[in-house]
Amino acid sequence: MSGPIALVTDSTASLPPELAARRGIIVVPLQVVIGATSFDEGLEGGATPETVADALREWTPVSTSRPTPAAMLEAYEQAVAAGATEVVSIHLSGELSGTFESAQLAARDAPIPVTVVDSRQLGMATGFAVLSAADVLDDGGSAAEAAEVATRRAERTTSLFYVDTLEYLRRGGRIGAAAALLGSALAVKPLLQLENGRIGSLEKVRTSARALSRLEELAVTAAGEDPVDLAVAHLANPERAELLAGNLRERLADNLDGRDVLVGEVGAVIGAHVGPGMVAVVVAPTPPR
Repeated sequence: MSGPIALVTDSTASLPPELAARRGIIVVPLQVVIGATSFDEGLEGGATPETVADALREWTPVSTSRPTPAAMLEAYEQAVAAGATEVVSIHLSGELSGTFESAQLAARDAPIPVTVVDSRQLGMATGFAVLSAADVLDDGGSAAEAAEVATRRAERTTSLFYVDTLEYLRRGGRIGAAAALLGSALAVKPLLQLENGRIGSLEKVRTSARALSRLEELAVTAAGEDPVDLAVAHLANPERAELLAGNLRERLADNLDGRDVLVGEVGAVIGAHVGPGMVAVVVAPTPPR
């Protein structure tokens, strides 16, 4: 943390630990439950994307849970101990998780003012919004300004992904059983998007290769002429993720203006819901500094 305004987010924002540490961002973990054992996401000894993918393939029960309000309050108190007089707390979509609600409840009991932001996004789409808030605070902006910039950036960000099967999203209650059954019956690769904080169907294609090609085209269209940050995420599908990232580096070089495409495996919590094979792309227009 740097300065009197602390920045808090949760582990689904997919910020690399060294980046969060360098920017002074406090990260509160969500939990992954594999079988009868609960793990904190992102902490040493916790569940990894690989263990989650293996468990899903073996039909071992996998579920996730939000941080408790007490855990969120502990993060705010940690900020106070480090000298903060205010907190901005930015989290994944409240339509997908109770994390935002936990943050709201904790904010009521916090010893300093806490501005809680529902990014209505997921993964690096939330992460990019958090980093923009950090930029505002580094430039001397207020908590309200940081929250507004984060909200605005998240609203402009496009999150697209495909999954090999809708079964894992169905198991976690993120889509309906009828939609999952239809996808399985037709043997299609569903292209999905985050819209109004929820996961919605975008297109259905026949093959993984076609899905990857459509993700590329949709990302290029979403970027338009704007300067953007890009992230490609996957679960147990590194070859296709690298292929997509390489194509986007080439096609959107002017939009990136020297910035690299972030490529990595999704965290255990997101992985538990999307299943092995998933590939996602996040297109986040950069706000003016």
